Amino acid sequence: MKALFVIGIVLVVLGVLSLFVPIPQNEKHGMEAGGVKMSVQTRTDEKVPPLISAALIVGGAVMAVAGSRGGKA
Repeated sequence: MKALFVIGIVLVVLGVLSLFVPIPQNEKHGMEAGGVKMSVQTRTDEKVPPLISAALIVGGAVMAVAGSRGGKA
């Protein structure tokens, strides 16, 4: 298989996964006053914007088609 085809398939798979799988983000906020330390850790799960997912899917499909047609004469 050609490299362009493989990269295209990988991008399509990543684009589809990014529609369903959220990306976890951890933030730690803290302060120190004298000998006392206080901290709070928050976690949020955010999905990739649908426009970026669509761009990955379309771009990957174009690359896969170009990779599968290239070299045939």
